Amino acid sequence: MSQIASKQQLRMSFIRYALVTVPTILFLGFLSGKLANSGYENRWFAALSRPDSVPPGWVFGAVWTTLYILMGVSLAMILFARGAPGRPLALTLFGAQLALNLAWTPLFFAAHQVTLALFLILAILVLTVATTFSFARIRKAAAWLLVPYMVWLSIATVFNYQINVLNPDAETLVPEAPRTQIAL
Repeated sequence: MSQIASKQQLRMSFIRYALVTVPTILFLGFLSGKLANSGYENRWFAALSRPDSVPPGWVFGAVWTTLYILMGVSLAMILFARGAPGRPLALTLFGAQLALNLAWTPLFFAAHQVTLALFLILAILVLTVATTFSFARIRKAAAWLLVPYMVWLSIATVFNYQINVLNPDAETLVPEAPRTQIAL
């Protein structure tokens, strides 16, 4: 017998990895956004001048959900490639870009640091490109799954830059308190 494991056993092993990585990355992304009060419901963000090209809020939720799923599957492919040359570096790069990704939302939405968030997203993009090339050496499909993420990061970088230009006082902007009118 020349096989250690059948194709079905190998497939199930990969699926077990994906059943951990996908929900974990989705949860971490959701948690980062929730704790930072991200999105259009954030009064500070709503008070900012935004370029007309910024899509409606539901687009961000749909896009990030899709991207986090793709990232989780991509990570599972690399975790599954035990013993592959370059795997430790690939996993380190992935972990670094994910940690920075999760830090961007609180930095932008909670700390209101638009300029620092711009530099952070540029760092995320650079690390993601490095991660993608590192993944490609191990599993080309894992690298291709990160391409939509790189495209979205590029778009988000442009949005971050435009918001930074349109709101030079963003860090000190204090949104108006919500008002309620009660008719008597």
